[in-house]
Amino acid sequence: MELSEQEQVRRQSLQTMRDMGINPYPANEYVVTGHSTDIKAGFVDEGDGVWHTGDKVSIAGRLMSKRIMGKASFIELQDSKGRIQVYVSRDDIQAPVDDNDNHNDNHNDNHNLSVEQQMYNVVFKKLLDIGDFIGIEGFVFRTQMGEISVHAQKLTVLSKSLRPLPIVKYKDGVAYDGFNDPEQRYRQRYVDLVVNDGVKDTFLKRATILRTMRQVFDEAGYTEVETPILQQIAGGASARPFITHHNTLDVDMYLRIATELYLKRLIVGGFEGVYEIGRNFRNEGMDRSHNPEFTCMELYVQYKDYNWMMSFTEQLLERIAIAVNGTTKVQIGDHEVDFKAPYRRLPILEAIQEKTGYDLSKMTEEEIRPIAKKFGVEDTEKMGKGKLIDEIFGETCEGTFIQPTFITDYPVEMSPLTKMHRSKPGLTERFELMVNGKELANAYSELNDPIDQYNRFVDQMNLAKKGDDEAMVIDHDFMRALEYGMPPTSGIGIGIDRLAILMTGQPTIQEVLLFPTMKPEV
Repeated sequence: MELSEQEQVRRQSLQTMRDMGINPYPANEYVVTGHSTDIKAGFVDEGDGVWHTGDKVSIAGRLMSKRIMGKASFIELQDSKGRIQVYVSRDDIQAPVDDNDNHNDNHNDNHNLSVEQQMYNVVFKKLLDIGDFIGIEGFVFRTQMGEISVHAQKLTVLSKSLRPLPIVKYKDGVAYDGFNDPEQRYRQRYVDLVVNDGVKDTFLKRATILRTMRQVFDEAGYTEVETPILQQIAGGASARPFITHHNTLDVDMYLRIATELYLKRLIVGGFEGVYEIGRNFRNEGMDRSHNPEFTCMELYVQYKDYNWMMSFTEQLLERIAIAVNGTTKVQIGDHEVDFKAPYRRLPILEAIQEKTGYDLSKMTEEEIRPIAKKFGVEDTEKMGKGKLIDEIFGETCEGTFIQPTFITDYPVEMSPLTKMHRSKPGLTERFELMVNGKELANAYSELNDPIDQYNRFVDQMNLAKKGDDEAMVIDHDFMRALEYGMPPTSGIGIGIDRLAILMTGQPTIQEVLLFPTMKPEV
């Protein structure tokens, strides 16, 4: 491996530390008693407060800047919560050497200085680099400039950085000339998190989304479960799967495209409500809103229908928005989206008629096909009526729904796992939730008639024969489970990545995935 000049210098500094008896990668625990933001938020000069002038503290983090001014210096330390200034004086600092190590006094230019002063002159001034992890023990104070800081009394090297961090420059508080190439940022997320403000906050908000979602479900009495990722049948959705091979069983298997059919088996088994938050995999395109592996939440509750699920979903998303942002309103690009309940409910055929002027409700497949072509839908010969309607909606309607809107009552051809509508022949009790022009959730009154379900699967197989490579196959074990009896049930799937995009106001799915799928590096 060819090293840059800076990397060579850092390795030389590493060896010099070791020669001085300093372990640059100590194994013992380093006790942290305070974090940067907590110290600054809780500091008062007098009176009540968490931190006061003179209070002892032990902090740790990355060295992010260093200003040396003779016997004294200021550094900026970045820990897991933020940054804080540290004042380091040669006359106050203690040596960061192991207790059992002997000091190496071969530095002729320091022979009249104490060990602590040698440490400052050699280690702090010359051997510590931006990016190194250090521990600081000292006391809290306010500088003459009014900045809450830590006065260092002891410095401990915790981890030597051998590769320089990119330097992000700021002017008037705005970053420029930084680590901002998207491909670099996504490949090296570990660097992105260190040097770019706000990136970590996005993923903390994502964690809040998941935590709040679990709280809502747990409070309702529903059970979190885990179902197989490796499956012998890729079922529960219309999508192209990833295929792998199990050597011991000598069978091809699929990475799951959905959790639906296994979760419904658990409803058959007697659970009142079950949910799973986990990875799904679909061997399809990659763009600003799609990644081949993604996180989805699916929830199934017995004795409920899709009307109940719409109301439950409104309350869930309203609570998540408040937990993440303190308000139901989120700024997403040029749009302000309000997750305050209730949301508009609009049947899909009415939505198409509203946007295009065409009433497709009584048209045949052959009558709809030329309309689909008119709106830019390709390969219509391979599509059935439901698929044609879905494509027309996608081309003409989907992107227009900015505020949360339930699109309801999909044709039966589009919904092979959904119960027939109780009052609208040919339609099903299904909704998709559209937000900011994209689908966020998909939900049904679940089909629990085994005979009807089998016939729907057969229809799907006929679509596959016509060339639809996303059509479902028959899951015979799921059919067997339904024949034992499944109570009336409502289910929903919510894309966590898309929800994170919305709640954090990010423009792409890559911004809310810690490690999005990338092309191999050349």
